[in-house]
Amino acid sequence: MGTNARPADGAITLAELREFASFPSATQRYIRRSLDIGLHRRDAMKLWSRDMVEEASIRAQARIYGRLDEIKARVPDDSGLDQMEPFMAPLVTISAFDLGQDRLCSFSSYRFLYERLLGAGARPWLPGAFCAAASLPHLHPEKRRALLQSISEAAATAVGWSNREPTFYPEWVEKVDMSKAN
Repeated sequence: MGTNARPADGAITLAELREFASFPSATQRYIRRSLDIGLHRRDAMKLWSRDMVEEASIRAQARIYGRLDEIKARVPDDSGLDQMEPFMAPLVTISAFDLGQDRLCSFSSYRFLYERLLGAGARPWLPGAFCAAASLPHLHPEKRRALLQSISEAAATAVGWSNREPTFYPEWVEKVDMSKAN
């Protein structure tokens, strides 16, 4: 164990890994793709595009995610209303795009992605951004209902949030041909 690591770090990473594993495979794929686009980790078009429809979706997502650096720079450090609008308006827009892609099926998958895209400082703002984006009319009423019902009362009314940054960032894993591995 490194000198900076604490024993609890492993347990936290394991909990994050378990949470990610609990998401449907399409959600896991979308989160990994989104992190590649949002964090500029890899060529998302080359890695994730399977057809022309997905190619167009990746282009649109890259264009929308172009505002992430601006949003990260504007994460409010308190609950002052003067800092909220320049942060929340673009965050709700990006959130509405992601929810409209029909891959993030719950608040927990949304929170998992956005904690990694924006950092721990954005946590207090995520329930509000999620509820705003999930209630917009571009989503089918049944989808809006399912999304809004996925946020727990505890998440919506939390009195405080951890400032610990996420430790697990899921990535692309190449398939291994087990017949050739022996």
